[in-house]
Amino acid sequence: MYPEEIVIPMREDLTEVGFNELRTAEAVIAELEAQKGTTLLVINSVCGCAAGAARPGVKWAVTNSDKKPDTLATVFAGVDLDATAKAREYTLPYPPSSPSIALFKDGQLVHFVERHHIEGRNAQMIGHHLIDVFKEFC
Repeated sequence: MYPEEIVIPMREDLTEVGFNELRTAEAVIAELEAQKGTTLLVINSVCGCAAGAARPGVKWAVTNSDKKPDTLATVFAGVDLDATAKAREYTLPYPPSSPSIALFKDGQLVHFVERHHIEGRNAQMIGHHLIDVFKEFC
């Protein structure tokens, strides 16, 4: 588990652009089961690909897309263990992956970006991909 003081700026990287932070399994259940419409869920991480590509790409996409998810949410892998474990139940059959990005529509997983789709790609590539996904599902 990572010390909270280390992850605060990484949490704020998403919450400052409107992401709801889900820190408990109950919060994940409430967010994903009660939602109608679309929910973008980012499984955040301390790794370099989260800082260099995932978070900047996600932020760029939600800021620059005409079509956006109705709800933005995030859990933090390695910190909020119960919340992350619960979120990963909703992303099955995909294996645990962080960072990763999931889009749900009316409670159903419709798109998932695994870590291996993030590694080696820059923020702009991730952002453009997400905008295409938003156009299709949002």
